[in-house]
Amino acid sequence: MHRGRSNGTRDYNPKQMAIREKVFNTIISCFKRHGAETIDTPVFELKETLTGKYGEDSKLIYDLKDQGGELLSLRYDLTVPFARYLAMNKITNIKRYHIAKVYRRDNPAMTRGRYREFYQCDFDIAGQYDAMIPDAECLKIVHEILSELQLGEFCIKVNDRRILDGMFAVCGVPDEKFRTICSTVDKLDKMSWEDVKKEMVNEKGLSEEAADQIGEYVSMRGGMDLAERLLQDQKMCQNKQACAGLSDIKLLFSYLQLFQVTDKVVFDLSLARGLDYYTGVIYEAVLTQAGLPPLANDSQNGASSEESAGVGSVAGGGRYDGLVGMFDPKGRKVPCVGVSIGIERIFSIMEQKASAEKVRTTEVQVMVASAQKNLLEERLRLVTELWSAGIKAEVMYKKNPKLLSQLQHCEEGGVPLVAILGEQELKDGVVKLRVVSTREEVDISRADLIAEIKRRTSEA
Repeated sequence: MHRGRSNGTRDYNPKQMAIREKVFNTIISCFKRHGAETIDTPVFELKETLTGKYGEDSKLIYDLKDQGGELLSLRYDLTVPFARYLAMNKITNIKRYHIAKVYRRDNPAMTRGRYREFYQCDFDIAGQYDAMIPDAECLKIVHEILSELQLGEFCIKVNDRRILDGMFAVCGVPDEKFRTICSTVDKLDKMSWEDVKKEMVNEKGLSEEAADQIGEYVSMRGGMDLAERLLQDQKMCQNKQACAGLSDIKLLFSYLQLFQVTDKVVFDLSLARGLDYYTGVIYEAVLTQAGLPPLANDSQNGASSEESAGVGSVAGGGRYDGLVGMFDPKGRKVPCVGVSIGIERIFSIMEQKASAEKVRTTEVQVMVASAQKNLLEERLRLVTELWSAGIKAEVMYKKNPKLLSQLQHCEEGGVPLVAILGEQELKDGVVKLRVVSTREEVDISRADLIAEIKRRTSEA
């Protein structure tokens, strides 16, 4: 494991960067396959842009020191800057991805892949479209990325903010307590139901009866069948919001079937996602080491025991139809749905998996070497030829390097080929091309060298 620095940040060494680049490439190619554009925004925003968007997490925002002028804060996520960007530029529809660093004054548990500075990797669809079609595509994207990265078994939990709010209403939670009870329910993946109930009753002042009723609902998980069952539920079906949410979940599952991802998706009433700006569907992907968490939930503790073993959440998102309107002077709304890939957690897992294997940190295809003294000019001439032809090549920065040390450099760095120059080769107009792994050597005429190197390195 890399050593995190004590201030909750980390440096990336070349091996870690090679892994990171591979992960980014997989994710970006998925976003592009789904037709996304990309944007960038400043690392800081006006403080007021971020205020009041994150519920109880607002205390984690980094404020820049007041040096006169406007008050600024470091961005906490990429969603609020995106909403601000849409409103400022009067954009009503866009499908975009954004990969950038965000900042949180968290107590870092760096062993679990939590930092104060970390990458977020977001895909969002903004625009007025028909129900659940873009939402289903976001889940398809999560499924594709997690499958392609081969991180092991995963499960995507789905719920809806309207179902949660409807459930709170029918269980007798007063309106003004919805949000704060919601952030308590959100802790069910880390705490047992007993502890969550205690927090609701003792800290949040909810009645015992209301808490017990919530407990019955949040232990339910299933698929489209559960949505149908809840639409028949005596209490739930009295609530307009909950009904709308449940019908949408049914519609969502029908699209997920067409996208062939229902094997991994579960409708889970305990999923709450603490952020204040969600208005509709919400989802979260968790890695489950022992396969999928069981659907039957006998114990009343949600899914805490199963998932505490894993890395936890590796992607999450949902629909937030009101956020852009908060930044528009006329309050014009732009419906949005999106997903954030938990890239840091994914790095941690990929690093652990790669700790044993040799990861190349450069892409050099060939080293230009010499077998005798006084061939520096010839080596520089040849490496220049190779660079001009677009070949990745390097040369040792010594006038008269030993052949052995040049070959060792290739062994260590995984460089596949060596082009060796000697007096005789120069006379004959050839270059000795050596394959590092097998040690075989062939004389190639200078005119054919570039084609030969390209041929041999494209196979690899």
